[in-house]
Amino acid sequence: MARAVAAVAAVGTVAAGLAVRAGADGALAKYAGSALYAVLLCALVAFCAPRARPLVVAATALGLSWAVEFAQLTGVPAELSARSAAARLVLGSTFNAPDLFW
Repeated sequence: MARAVAAVAAVGTVAAGLAVRAGADGALAKYAGSALYAVLLCALVAFCAPRARPLVVAATALGLSWAVEFAQLTGVPAELSARSAAARLVLGSTFNAPDLFW
């Protein structure tokens, strides 16, 4: 049951992210997207480890999210994002310190 809830949460989060991207712009879209990215990672971690405690799920998702953000300092995500829309959505392209908060 936990995996089903996590899967529904992941799909709903992706839908919300796409809706924000289509209907908003500027700071709202950027920071809502960053927050929804973290929520999606929580749902995916919960899906992969349905018996994990919520604090472990949240900490793992936060660590993954920060790892992706810090990876943007290397330029590799920017290069991949230039070639693939999927990579752009998953990895982003440029480091932005406020994204670490959101």
